[in-house]
Amino acid sequence: MKKKEKDVEKEIGLEDLAIMVTKGFDDMEKRIGERFDRLEKGQAAMEKGQEEIKMDLGRRVSIFDHKELEFRVERLEEKVGISHRKHRIA
Repeated sequence: MKKKEKDVEKEIGLEDLAIMVTKGFDDMEKRIGERFDRLEKGQAAMEKGQEEIKMDLGRRVSIFDHKELEFRVERLEEKVGISHRKHRIA
């Protein structure tokens, strides 16, 4: 009978082990799912931010275009004899 009792203990042990492994996998699946959800939300926020930056850049005149136009206006003003230069406070 002792051998049968050991077999029963092993079976219970195996069942317990199977339950623990199943719970472990379930827990890992839940944690990985939560992490993926956070990553997806973060990625969506980054993509939205990038789109906003692109839209903002599309509305702005580049600094080079602005400086070139400013230079051209100053030259034209000099040629016609008017000066509207900004006075800077040091």
